[in-house]
Amino acid sequence: MNRPSIRTSLSKAAVAKRDEALLAQLGYKQEFKRAFKPLEVFGLSFSIIGLLPSIASVLVYALPNGGASSMVWGWAVGSLFILSVGLSIGGVGFRSTYIGRPLLLGPLPLVPSLAELTLLDRWLCEYGGVHRVGRGIYIAILLSHAVVCSLGTTVLARLQSVYVAINILLCIAVIIVLPVATPKEYINSAGYALGNFTNCIYLPCFFFFLLLVKTKLTERPSHVSVNGWPNGFAFVLSLVAPLWTICSFDCAVHISEEASNAATAVPWAIVSSITVAGILGMAINIALAFCMGTDIEYTLNSPIGQPMAQIFFNSLGEKATLAVWTFVVIAQYMMGSSMLLGASRQTFAFARDGALPLSNILYRINSFTGTPVNTVWFVVFMAGLLGLLAFAGTAAINAIFTMSITSLYVAYAIPMFARFASDNDFKPGPFSLGIFSLPIGITAIAFMAFMIIVFSFPATPTTNAANMNYAIVVLGGVMVLSLVWYYFPVYGGIHWFTGPVPNIDADRKDETGGMYDDYASKEKSAEGAVNVVRV
Repeated sequence: MNRPSIRTSLSKAAVAKRDEALLAQLGYKQEFKRAFKPLEVFGLSFSIIGLLPSIASVLVYALPNGGASSMVWGWAVGSLFILSVGLSIGGVGFRSTYIGRPLLLGPLPLVPSLAELTLLDRWLCEYGGVHRVGRGIYIAILLSHAVVCSLGTTVLARLQSVYVAINILLCIAVIIVLPVATPKEYINSAGYALGNFTNCIYLPCFFFFLLLVKTKLTERPSHVSVNGWPNGFAFVLSLVAPLWTICSFDCAVHISEEASNAATAVPWAIVSSITVAGILGMAINIALAFCMGTDIEYTLNSPIGQPMAQIFFNSLGEKATLAVWTFVVIAQYMMGSSMLLGASRQTFAFARDGALPLSNILYRINSFTGTPVNTVWFVVFMAGLLGLLAFAGTAAINAIFTMSITSLYVAYAIPMFARFASDNDFKPGPFSLGIFSLPIGITAIAFMAFMIIVFSFPATPTTNAANMNYAIVVLGGVMVLSLVWYYFPVYGGIHWFTGPVPNIDADRKDETGGMYDDYASKEKSAEGAVNVVRV
């Protein structure tokens, strides 16, 4: 009677042993409790995407650049290319430590996490109904994130299940309720919702850096306000919406030392979170396109000040909108918490390798919680400093917004490019794209390079110093400072940083490395050990 439970216990023990062996093969000892189940690893990536609140944040970029149809088809096109990025990350992230050592240009990979955490909490201040006391609330939200993320690994893992349930149920509720409740005067035809490309008369066909193929669809309605970009390029700009929404899914990598069966669970969490977000997001955008009415200018500039909130108000009324928006704010808060969790683990990993200032303080595990509490509060402090830029005005907020994507793509593209362009001893792990690795990698890198350029454009072609896009200046400044920090004479990182710093003795590494190879090549017997097949 007890045999199945014994086998399950042995299987879990074998998986844990294999995870420890793989970590040792990379040169590190097991320092965290592996409490994240595969579903909870997925939950982290998916809750960071925060589908509905993120779409709410970016409607101001999709609607003026192509209207309802651009919002729908831009999401479809963008999601497919984002999936290519996720597939490449899943295949490369497993062995990224071996692909060229001086890849981490100082704190560059931390910039997107800090920028997005800043944006998430600023969003709560602006659209959570507390903008009048925004500065104090912003700091309070950051501090509450820090308290949550200082908890033990098991508690944080279980929270992810709650986060993913709330996010998915919220999305499904909106997809079902919005079309049912919307009055007839706000219901759009299929032609308007799916085929009327405002300021996007030419549908872009993406092929080798997204070359535009001119195919006339409809005439642009004269009553709809647009941002003034040429036909076709407006559609490209609408991709800002899905790209900003479906991002930071790589945070699953940062908690890989706390995940069970990490070599498989982490890459699949990345790919599945992108896929689920792409499908649900498409459904949400279709529902919005059919239920938003035709007055785009009013939706964008209504007294409410938030396009999605205005659509909800038109369809559901005041009380129902407030109820739904409460859960949108909760989902946004959970995004910030999950973002901080991933950023703190990323900071801990850098500190372990001595790659950050104050590494000796940041590389510590709290004896009570078993988590890196020091790095949690360090990230919150840095996000608080970065958040000060947001109070400088709209241009500063937009710069942070854009930098959260462009710096992320720089950090993604470097190991992908090095994987194929440099000599390295990269070995595929349990998750591999096989013969498709190169074409998918080229697609992902080309797409990210193109979109980094697109993200550097201002909102309108007629701009001035007040509303210029300064993200390229901020990102360029960070990259220059990182390079100076690395190549500075005598004291620069090039003189002392050699890449990953093993914290496990050679004998133990050889022993566990051999154990991992044994697991990878042979099927274990009935004790329940799990076979790992390198594809």
